[in-house]
Amino acid sequence: MKGYRVNINYAKALYLLAAELRQEERVVQDMRLVGDVCRENHLLNVTLDNPTLREARKASIVRELFGPHVSDITLAFLVFVTRKRRAVHLRGISEAYIDLYRNNHNMVLSEVRTATEMAQDVYEDIRHKVSDYTGKEVEIEKVLDRNMLGGVCITFDNNMYDARLRTKVDRLRKEFSRNVYEKRL
Repeated sequence: MKGYRVNINYAKALYLLAAELRQEERVVQDMRLVGDVCRENHLLNVTLDNPTLREARKASIVRELFGPHVSDITLAFLVFVTRKRRAVHLRGISEAYIDLYRNNHNMVLSEVRTATEMAQDVYEDIRHKVSDYTGKEVEIEKVLDRNMLGGVCITFDNNMYDARLRTKVDRLRKEFSRNVYEKRL
């Protein structure tokens, strides 16, 4: 993970500031937006990583891009990070901030990977079961994986429940390869 220590340190600083100003919820929404934009926009990442572009120009790009959509605290922080030549770490900082927020608010992220979209009540059942198991509030991230044959794969807190069709077929193949059946004559 590139710049892990940098990401954590800047995220902690932002979290402490947001907590002091009682803006944690607003800032976590802003950081989700920043993370999504940085994840989806390759051109922005290349621009922020460009060493020939001055930090003042990068800061104005960040200000124009995020200014109308984020709070003043978040915008000031993003400009500060950019001016300190850490703009390339914005995505990592946003992810680290979201992790800090979850840890401090007794929340866990659960990724639910399926081949097709499921009904909302199924997601609620998954949320309830994971919450009972962990004792924490659960935030579900839905991932559609068109390469899956069927079933579901749920991951949370370094745990995985694998009920994919591929896994079941592989288990059956392994059992049949042992050839435990012997013919009686």
